[in-house]
Amino acid sequence: MAYDKFTVLKSTAVPMPIENVDTDQIIPARFLKATERKGFGDNLFRDWRYNNDNTPKKDFVLNNPLYTGKILVGGKNFGSGSSREHAAWAIYDYGFRCVVSSFFADIFKNNSINVGILPVQVSEIFLDKIFTAIEANPKNEIEINLPEQTITILSTGESESFDINGYKKNNLMNGYDDIDYLQAMKADIRSFAATSLY
Repeated sequence: MAYDKFTVLKSTAVPMPIENVDTDQIIPARFLKATERKGFGDNLFRDWRYNNDNTPKKDFVLNNPLYTGKILVGGKNFGSGSSREHAAWAIYDYGFRCVVSSFFADIFKNNSINVGILPVQVSEIFLDKIFTAIEANPKNEIEINLPEQTITILSTGESESFDINGYKKNNLMNGYDDIDYLQAMKADIRSFAATSLY
């Protein structure tokens, strides 16, 4: 399933300085019944966002109109717990295109890339600088440059590089998942098959 191409993202950010955010908090298990990637954003962080009577919790960051944007900045060890793809689906469906943390669970990281979310892992020092910049002014923007593999706090000019697998980087920049990548190589595959001895 193709998704939005990711090259350079410049956006304000939503700060969530909570460590060990697991996938059951990102999307609780009771909402995993659907098999399509639609509608999960409504229940992103459901138990943290809403009271039992479905009224918004005023002290939760996603309910605070000061904080908006396509970048979610989380604490250390983001996406731990079960391997449910739905956690990444919910984040994408809500409107985030990038999650920044000082450490990601590997399965969550891969699931995110596969649906068009760029997980940017930074040092703990740089993560603190991001939180400080957002606290100083929620309108401060962050630039994520995937081709150059840099993240920059635009208000201060401070920047840091991040790592990403070359194949995954190419897919994100083209809006491909693994199937789209193979579909894009159809001509090459058919050409090879036509000349193959097998």
